[in-house]
Amino acid sequence: MNILRDHSQPDRPVLGYILKGYPRISETFISNEIFLLEQLGFSMHLFPMRRPRENFSHNSVKQIKAPVHYLPTELLLDFPRLLLPNIFLAVKSVSRYRYSVAAAARRFRRSRSLATLKHLFQAGFLVNNHLGANSPVTHLHGHFAHSPTSVTLFASLLSGLPFSFTAHAKDIYTSKKEQLREKIDMAAFVVTCTNHNLDYLRDLAPDSTTDLFCVYHGIDTKLFQNETRPADHPEPFRLLTVARMTEKKGLPVIYHAIKILKERGMNLNHTLIGDGDDKEKILQLIKKLDLEDCCNCLGTLPHDKVLGHFRDSDLFVLGCRIAENGDRDGIPNVLVESLAMGVPALSTRVSAIGEILVNDETGLTVAPDDPLAMADSIQRLANNRDLRLRLSRKGRPFVETHFNNRTLIKNLADIFQHHGGKVTCDR
Repeated sequence: MNILRDHSQPDRPVLGYILKGYPRISETFISNEIFLLEQLGFSMHLFPMRRPRENFSHNSVKQIKAPVHYLPTELLLDFPRLLLPNIFLAVKSVSRYRYSVAAAARRFRRSRSLATLKHLFQAGFLVNNHLGANSPVTHLHGHFAHSPTSVTLFASLLSGLPFSFTAHAKDIYTSKKEQLREKIDMAAFVVTCTNHNLDYLRDLAPDSTTDLFCVYHGIDTKLFQNETRPADHPEPFRLLTVARMTEKKGLPVIYHAIKILKERGMNLNHTLIGDGDDKEKILQLIKKLDLEDCCNCLGTLPHDKVLGHFRDSDLFVLGCRIAENGDRDGIPNVLVESLAMGVPALSTRVSAIGEILVNDETGLTVAPDDPLAMADSIQRLANNRDLRLRLSRKGRPFVETHFNNRTLIKNLADIFQHHGGKVTCDR
């Protein structure tokens, strides 16, 4: 029997989740959230804006029962599919559609982006085709504050259903402040995944009456555990990074740090798991720095393979930085996973990373964009067995206390249960 399942509250809202894409290997926290909410008795309907990029998914996705309805993706290519449902909806609900168009026009004047029109049309498609009189959905929720919540906002205006959204990282810091502030004001509530984000959102909308909450993503602590981890590995000292190949992950800093350590004569190797737009740049950098003999790039891997690499690693390292466009991480889940596996972690003092890596207690942090400081910290850990053991022993209890997703999901369930209901447009 699953201890999470709870049928004692039959009045739970039926949730319609609007997602950027589904399923996505890099967004396991979302599929875990959906699965755990179902275990708590919530009925879910999923409306992804894109199909999956990978041809495989984690096992947890296969256990999700929610029906999945993909929205048309491209404004021009999918225009016939988008247009007719919007015409039907405009005829059925003239005043509501007119009000939604006015909101879209207001938002377009700020952004000057045709994406606003696409989001309105996607919302019209969603409402007309899936949120009719027979739909059980009673609450809409967007995951990520940018395009998914734009669709969610318009779907709320067009249907009269209340909406909320979860804000993460890039979607917060690269959004236009006026657009994001309006979404906060119109939502029934907003959830974000770090206290750093929560402070930012409160400062952004100080006069808003909308409830804002911090709920960490959390991980399955039963999945990420390593009770047989040895105290030491023989050389080489093994570094692991799991990250998308994007600017905010700071991968070049890691490789420049490895170059420094190699020149000092340190015997080490580094494994990178992940893919991304900067793949060719990273591969070229490894070649330029003459690190091909000690650095491996394995691409995207499923959970069971990633777990194996955690078990074989001495240190997890991530070079997070603020990208030129303002994009940054919140708390990368891989740092939480590393601590749960008993692998010491090293990253940078960016955003909310200090909420998981308390320096010299649960991990080590250095300034971003400083390969020398990173190299020194890697070497310090490699040469200090007692430090490695101390970090390893403190990391997992910290995760179990603050980042256990089976505890955190109950907090999110309570928010859905008790803080919804702010309707954006009278039904």
